[in-house]
Amino acid sequence: MIFKHGRKKRNWDYLEFEEEEDKQLVDSMASLAYLVFVQGISIDQLPMVLSPLYLLQFNMGHIEVFLQRTEESVFSKGLDLLENSLLRIEDNSLLHRYLEIKSFLTVPQRKKSLAMLQLYINKLDSQGKYTLFRCLLNTSNHSGVEAFIIQNIKNQIDMSLKSTCNSKWFTGPQLVSLLDLVLCLPEGAETDLLQNSDRIMASLNLLRYLVIKDNENDNQTGLWTELGKIGNNFLKPLHMGLNMSKAHYEAEIKNSQEVQKSKDLCSITVGGEELPNMPPEMQLKVLHSALFTFDLIESVLARVEELIEIKTKSTSEENTEIK
Repeated sequence: MIFKHGRKKRNWDYLEFEEEEDKQLVDSMASLAYLVFVQGISIDQLPMVLSPLYLLQFNMGHIEVFLQRTEESVFSKGLDLLENSLLRIEDNSLLHRYLEIKSFLTVPQRKKSLAMLQLYINKLDSQGKYTLFRCLLNTSNHSGVEAFIIQNIKNQIDMSLKSTCNSKWFTGPQLVSLLDLVLCLPEGAETDLLQNSDRIMASLNLLRYLVIKDNENDNQTGLWTELGKIGNNFLKPLHMGLNMSKAHYEAEIKNSQEVQKSKDLCSITVGGEELPNMPPEMQLKVLHSALFTFDLIESVLARVEELIEIKTKSTSEENTEIK
């Protein structure tokens, strides 16, 4: 195949010339892969014996070349080549050893990037999904991406609980280890709740789902033996963080109302970033929006704790009747 065709090694007098030639060759091979597999140029010349898994593995290096670039037109070619390679593969059939696209962990989280990440997740087997989720939760600093991963974890747990043969990766001890990364606050009660609101809401929704779906006597997910740790690492710090955040923003609202009387411009810090000077009435809207987010988190938190109390009380009564 032309992709594997060797080239005569040139002995450059200057190392930078040789490095530049190597870079141009890598870029050229990636472009050729894009033209063949995405644009379909001379695709009929490829041997039909090549399996979809082989083609994906073959294109991994070319995909990464594109994804490492910052130009939108080049970056998108990497996503197109990845999509083309993944669509050939059946869902849940991609073994975990194919977790090779490191650029997924660092590329800007564009809308299409997340769509391709979802496609990639769908193709992986259970162990591959589990490994990827752990890796992304450990490396991501984006609340929206973390919420996206947590929603995927919830989907996998749901599929496992509904299956006649539970996946060992999304029930029991393996799931408990994964939940340790989900049901926590990055910086405890000092966590910026506004900046992490997407992740926190996704975590609370996952916890609510687990409480509803898994009975304490069955404990398929391991949730009920971990409630004490979840309370200490997630629920209690979240209560404290909400109280501090609401007090802070209520004080900011009071201050903004006083500034509004003087008709001066003022600045505001939201989610750790200082916004440009704005009229006091606009600042008030931003502050009230933040308080609304805290109220929403607080309402879901209260519902989760209510469900936990109901389920534990019900289980206790059932066990008493059995005795």
